[in-house]
Amino acid sequence: MGKDLIIQAGRRTISMETAAVAALEGRIGDDFNRACELILGCPGRVIVSGMGKSGHIGRKIAATLASTGTPSFFVHPGEASHGDLGMITRQDLVIAISNSGSSAEVLTLLPLLKRLGIPMISMTGKPDSPLAQSADVNLDISVETEACPLNLAPTSSTTVTLVMGDALAVALLEARGFTAEDFAFSHPGGALGRQLLLKVEDVMHAGQELPQVSPETPLSQALLEMTSKGFGMTTVVDSDGQLQGVFTDGDLRRVIDQKIELDTATMSKVMSRRPKTVSAHILAAEALRIMEDNKITALVVEDPEHHPVGLLHMHDILRAGVI
Repeated sequence: MGKDLIIQAGRRTISMETAAVAALEGRIGDDFNRACELILGCPGRVIVSGMGKSGHIGRKIAATLASTGTPSFFVHPGEASHGDLGMITRQDLVIAISNSGSSAEVLTLLPLLKRLGIPMISMTGKPDSPLAQSADVNLDISVETEACPLNLAPTSSTTVTLVMGDALAVALLEARGFTAEDFAFSHPGGALGRQLLLKVEDVMHAGQELPQVSPETPLSQALLEMTSKGFGMTTVVDSDGQLQGVFTDGDLRRVIDQKIELDTATMSKVMSRRPKTVSAHILAAEALRIMEDNKITALVVEDPEHHPVGLLHMHDILRAGVI
């Protein structure tokens, strides 16, 4: 098989699956709305089940539902018949996936689900199949043909099933008013979770780590404070503990360029007034944006009364894995 035929086959597959997904849009109607209503009214979990390739897609659908505000997990229909059915309670709802609507392992569960009074949503390619007829509502995932040239390997049908699952998840997400912060709580270990959950107060330096001098402090002593604390800067506070300014490595270069005497100059003369500050309660990702926008590497963290309570360095954010 030559290069041109290989490329042609790949493009044909994408074209066929794109058309199959496009056809799905017209089926999002009353049945889809009813399915969403059943899930929103479910006091328990959404149990997704399917055999073979439908099962693989079902695992992804369950994972997407769970991470977007709908408690959900996957149960293998074969294992369900040998004990795992005990994972399903009367408070739950089942989404059963089978393109043919006739998968024996899935159909075996139907009498048990009916006996428990558990509502069921089916996803099938055949609305007149046993599974679809037994369900409270059926979502049509039929395709004209598989992208497989033999029309055998599940290709277009699995893609359509996955998209239908995504459509359910997103519709439910919006109906629940699910937010980015809600999403972060189910993804605390990832970069997204850290971006949406980690606050300045979680990574800032405070207490004895915070460099502080007064406006009357000689420049030479301020340099010692900067060196001992290791941040390349110090805050300057008045007798009431309110922030008056900062002195940084950049300010030191300016002092040297202007040939100011290090032993006689005080902070009031050489400090930078009105420095950029942040609250301890904002997201670390937002603090990082402020640093990048202002081309600085550190921020003073202050309370509402303008008392410095911490210092945040860009390295702290990088070490925390916010980006």
